[in-house]
Amino acid sequence: MHTNLFNIVLASFFLTLGGGSIYSQDIKKKKVSIPAVVQEDSLSKSVTDTIKLDTVKTKKTFLDGKVRYVAKDYARIDQKKKQITLYNEAELYYNDIELKSGLIVLDYGKDEVYAGRIKDSTGAFIQYPNFKQGANVVQPDSIRFNFKTKKALIWNSRTEQSDFRIKAAITKKENDSVYFLKGARFTTSKDIDNPEYYFQTNKVKFIPGKKVIVGFTNMVIADVPTPLALPFAYFPMTEESHSGIIIPSYNDSNTRGFSLQNLGYYFALSDNYDLTALADYYTNGSYAMRFESSYAKRYRYRGNLNLRYENLIQSERGYPDYSKQSIYNIQWSHSRDTKSSPNSNFSASVNMGSSKYFQQSINQVNVGSNLNNTLSSSVSYSKTFNTVPQIRTALTATHSQNTQTEEINMTLPSLEASVDRIYPFVGKDGVKRGLIKNINLQYNLSGKNSIKTTDSLFFKSAMFDDAQLGFKHSIPISTNFKVFKYFSASASANYDEIWYNKTRKKYYDPEESAVIDEVVNGFDAYRTYSLSSSLGTTVYGTFNFGETKKIQAIRHVMRPSVSYSYTPSFEKYYDTYAIDATGKLGDYTRFENGIYGSPGKTNSNIVGFDLSNTFEAKVTDKDSTKTDPKKMMLLNNLNFSTSYNFDADGKNTLAWQPVRVSGGTQILDNKMSVNFGATLNPYAIDNSGNVIDVFNINNGGSLFRLTSANLTMNYSISSKEFGEKDNKQSERNGGREDDLFGSNVDLTDSRRSQFDEEDDSTDVISEFFRAKLPWDMTLAYSLTYGNARRENEIIGNSVMISINTDITPKWKGGISSGYDFVQKGITFTQLRFERDLLSWRMDFNWTPLGEYSNWNFFIGIKSGILSDIKYNKRSNTNF
Repeated sequence: MHTNLFNIVLASFFLTLGGGSIYSQDIKKKKVSIPAVVQEDSLSKSVTDTIKLDTVKTKKTFLDGKVRYVAKDYARIDQKKKQITLYNEAELYYNDIELKSGLIVLDYGKDEVYAGRIKDSTGAFIQYPNFKQGANVVQPDSIRFNFKTKKALIWNSRTEQSDFRIKAAITKKENDSVYFLKGARFTTSKDIDNPEYYFQTNKVKFIPGKKVIVGFTNMVIADVPTPLALPFAYFPMTEESHSGIIIPSYNDSNTRGFSLQNLGYYFALSDNYDLTALADYYTNGSYAMRFESSYAKRYRYRGNLNLRYENLIQSERGYPDYSKQSIYNIQWSHSRDTKSSPNSNFSASVNMGSSKYFQQSINQVNVGSNLNNTLSSSVSYSKTFNTVPQIRTALTATHSQNTQTEEINMTLPSLEASVDRIYPFVGKDGVKRGLIKNINLQYNLSGKNSIKTTDSLFFKSAMFDDAQLGFKHSIPISTNFKVFKYFSASASANYDEIWYNKTRKKYYDPEESAVIDEVVNGFDAYRTYSLSSSLGTTVYGTFNFGETKKIQAIRHVMRPSVSYSYTPSFEKYYDTYAIDATGKLGDYTRFENGIYGSPGKTNSNIVGFDLSNTFEAKVTDKDSTKTDPKKMMLLNNLNFSTSYNFDADGKNTLAWQPVRVSGGTQILDNKMSVNFGATLNPYAIDNSGNVIDVFNINNGGSLFRLTSANLTMNYSISSKEFGEKDNKQSERNGGREDDLFGSNVDLTDSRRSQFDEEDDSTDVISEFFRAKLPWDMTLAYSLTYGNARRENEIIGNSVMISINTDITPKWKGGISSGYDFVQKGITFTQLRFERDLLSWRMDFNWTPLGEYSNWNFFIGIKSGILSDIKYNKRSNTNF
């Protein structure tokens, strides 16, 4: 600040001192505000008086903005020293600079400001300076700043940039973008004054928001210098993504040799998408490549794409256990924000590749994915046309792959289109009531290009050789109405027309003495129709036991229904052919094995019976202050279903279908779900175990024969209100979403916690270990009984359990295991441990038993900016 300006100000300045008062001042022009004592709610107010100024010509002030200052105790001006001293909760504001401290001294003769701490009544330092310029914040012990040059000297500065926290004995601010530090330490620890680790260096060039360049740097752990040192180092600190090398980890395997794993490069392509390329190499020639990309556009879409390829060589060439194979996996997920286009949507969920990828991959460890029998994918686009009536269309490509048989079924693509319901008999009032007015019809179109192939032919031209193309047109007509007030009735008729581009022709070839099944290319079609109706009602029953009883009432709701369906025979689409040289004839339809099936040859004349039940109780609440009873669900559902075929011939088709009984409920405050089912067959079986057209009761047995039964129970409980645990990557790979088959371990990124929990630094051990220890447990039990051919045995009986807990506030542990009572052995078992080392994380994952036994150890810094500082060691998975 210019000297003459302050001389003028001080000549006319009147300052009132008062204990505990707050002083405020603005300095900008020749006219100066004279403050009076003000209260905290009037900081912006001041009493102004205009005083005649000195006629001495003043120089142009250096200020290009308003200077405002505030102090709680006093603001003292020393004209001789040309200083303004602010004490206790002092604040100074100038342009984009904010300075808060216990003590601030403004030297307007030198255009400098000083700030430092003050002591409280106990002699401890309080109110450390807080210097903020733009987005950069420095918290030192003291600071000296020049308004003109923008240079500063800072003692014991503390600043935070990205994940880094930096403390320096002396900091020199060269300009707005460059700092030089002496005696500096930088770390990702939350406690900069007492970090569990840090990097010590004497020379640092610090460019906020961009980078840190350091000289000789030594790593210090627990205040003990380590041999780990670098002659110089460069740390990018921008909040924007930047491309860079990914440091690999070293490992070794008994069957593949030494290896470098996860060597790669990160490509920061733009703000909307990126790419990570990773590679593994083993000294026996095995290698793996992975490409991972994430993309997003706000309010439009987001997704990610993973491509994985592994060339696996087992042992060495010439040894008996030598083998070589290539496996791959493609995962793609895409979702669109519905707000971007309400009438259309595009989504994708893809998981395809080698059937044995998750069993043999060197970078995926999860038994839930290993045991998965199916890989599935779906990519779809849908659009709605807001016409009258409304038209909906969807184009979908699907993929289903059996990892055991290696069979693949695909639709490339399938088309679904429908025209909304039309009510031709509804009047102008729009009321749909009664048999006639409720008559409605639709038009549905379905088209498929179906491909069946195997793993070995996938992505080869041969996979398209047996592709089938078909279209199905369907026009359903239906209505519903009330019968005798309490019964709901419905009736419908359906017309289908099927188009195929390929049909079949069968004939006997005497030269080859075999039946020839020939594919005939060309358009062909068949047409069918069917009728159906249903009648149902709802019956309510309440059994009252009295308001003084513990169980006051039980409510039973029954929903019985009877349905009827009729589909005539379409024999006209059937032909005969000689099945052997004797001339014995058989029949077939040229549409058999079509993707929409073939027309039926026999009548279907079926009556179905269904009965669903729910049971609910009213019980006296344990809370005596509540007057209303508490509702408790006894059975969510108890269902019985069967059917009778009037056209059954007693040989190929039996009249009565088995009775299926199923039910479920939730108990223990809805924490345990119990589901059960059974199949009851009314017919007897012969000595060979085949079902015969004789009722079991007429064959000396009971009314029904129990052929199968099953019971499943799942119980989840945790210290966090029984919250559920997610295992998203395992679920995406095709495994379970819980931890019953272990936590998914992606060996390409071991920094992620096994326990799917965010870092919580608020846990404090105090008062003799009073901290609460979170935990969760999932328990599953499954029982299956089989008696279809008089086996009368338990064919499945197993229990599985998964427990995760905080052993101490910094130690986490988990176990997944189970027991198979039929096989008399322990099922998949996994032990997992994790240690929170504040800025670091250490974990150990061990599968001690079985085909997939392995272990994995990791220790490293949590922060992504120092993710390359780690140690990772794992065993070779036994395949």
